[in-house]
Amino acid sequence: MGQMLPIWDAPIAVVDDDASVRDALSLLLKIEGFAPEAADGESFLGWLQSSTPCCVILDLQLPGRSGLAVLRQLSDIHFAPPVFVISGQSDVAMAVEAMKLGALDFLEKPFSAGAMIERVREAVLFYRRSAAGHIDGLADFPGSELLTRRERDVLGQVAHGASNKEAGRRLGISPRTIEVHRARIMDKLGARNAADLMRIVLSNAPAPAMARQFVRAG
Repeated sequence: MGQMLPIWDAPIAVVDDDASVRDALSLLLKIEGFAPEAADGESFLGWLQSSTPCCVILDLQLPGRSGLAVLRQLSDIHFAPPVFVISGQSDVAMAVEAMKLGALDFLEKPFSAGAMIERVREAVLFYRRSAAGHIDGLADFPGSELLTRRERDVLGQVAHGASNKEAGRRLGISPRTIEVHRARIMDKLGARNAADLMRIVLSNAPAPAMARQFVRAG
């Protein structure tokens, strides 16, 4: 029960051109204690001028401005809350592009209502816990400002010794998605390997024990 308090009434944006999908997801989220806001692509971007959701569920097949176009705009403004992209089409290239633009995960329709709620709950909890902008257990380090919110979450997990599988379970995403994020983190920070990455993130916070854990996890 204690876990519900941080997510109670958390605003969740449901962005889909299909009214039946918007209504069904909104009802499901409301039953679970969230505060859903249904919108299409254009009205969602307008809504962001005055409100900030804790999570976004975004359909990629939007008419007019596509879901990827909305994601690009969110990336341009360094939008921090987690974004789940959904689609009725299984398109690997589109899913990869969405991840590069900062999406947390890609879910193909039809998806399990229970799985969606669990992923949203975990994403909101992690977003609210990291809203202060620091990576749990790590001081600021060179290049930290280059990382997206999700990359910071992933780095926080692996820096504390979590394997890709463990990190994925805790963050509600797949081990493969963790691998993608780790590769992007290393590229952004200019790290050649796991040990090099650990030297960078601990440059202002020596922690030999944590460094050993990270090397084993890599």
